[in-house]
Amino acid sequence: MDDRKQVVKDFIENRTPSRVPIGFWYHFVPPRDHHLGLKDPKVVEDVIRGQKAYIDQLEPDFVKIMSDGFFGHPGVFENSIETVEDLKKVKSVGENHPWMTEQIAYVNEICDYVDGKILTFYNIFSPLQFIRIKFEEYEEDFEKFTRLFFEDPQVMVDAAREIEKDLKILVDKLFTETKIDGVYYSVQSVQGEQADDEFHKKFVESLDVDTMEHIKQYSDNIMLHICGYGHYTNDLKRYVDYPAKIINWATATENVTLSEGKQIFDGKPVLGGFDNNFESSILFNGTDEELEDYVNNILDDAGTKGVALGADCTIDLSIDLNRLKKIREIARAYNEK
Repeated sequence: MDDRKQVVKDFIENRTPSRVPIGFWYHFVPPRDHHLGLKDPKVVEDVIRGQKAYIDQLEPDFVKIMSDGFFGHPGVFENSIETVEDLKKVKSVGENHPWMTEQIAYVNEICDYVDGKILTFYNIFSPLQFIRIKFEEYEEDFEKFTRLFFEDPQVMVDAAREIEKDLKILVDKLFTETKIDGVYYSVQSVQGEQADDEFHKKFVESLDVDTMEHIKQYSDNIMLHICGYGHYTNDLKRYVDYPAKIINWATATENVTLSEGKQIFDGKPVLGGFDNNFESSILFNGTDEELEDYVNNILDDAGTKGVALGADCTIDLSIDLNRLKKIREIARAYNEK
């Protein structure tokens, strides 16, 4: 019996499912290609092929549809941005731009492939993330984002507001032109001592929340990803009032367990528990016995109500999918004890 859809529905409604679901994902193309879907059609073809193979081979409990190929918002990607003044070049592209239409076509292809058998969530970055990721992932400049942000925060926010206009259009199209069930919404704190609680509240939170409130006009199935990739850190308490239904954060980087996170987020459903670091994580290197002990310890501590097992962020493409299936089997056995 295919119980995947029901166990995930029980999870997101904060009930105790018949078994704890799993949610793991990875990128299907190299980092620089994440931005090149409009320039090189082969990138999107590779992502589609990889996403379908992942669905077939893992038979996941739900699908986080990766936005690989579409990280490059045209207003950011097609402009040279070196100074604060250059940020003023960033403009909304509108509903008819290929960045919109090609994403919708891609999401439709994956939703059609799933055919309603399991729930689907599309990956969307917050407006500021589109700017940061271009600088850091595509240009490999890890200082530019914070340098420009701290130089003139309002100019950075104004640029992000232009991207926000397009994200709201994208959300409209996703929920009216595809069969998507929810959104996986990725955020991150601005790194640096200057970005304190007051800075976050004033310049970051409203951008995140405005987009999320727009999503909620269609669905409250928002999975908030508080990204600790690359060992960036976040104060989880800054996100308590974000209008998300499910919370995912870097349990290893933040040193906050699932049970502790459930307390921070007032009992909301939580997903995670596994360090995604390839070199040191038990996810990649532990024996079956160690994996079983690890899963059982998580569930002993966090319980099974509103809990799903996953990783801190994307995992390495080289992982044996049988490892992920093993985690699901362990979780099923835990519920059956």
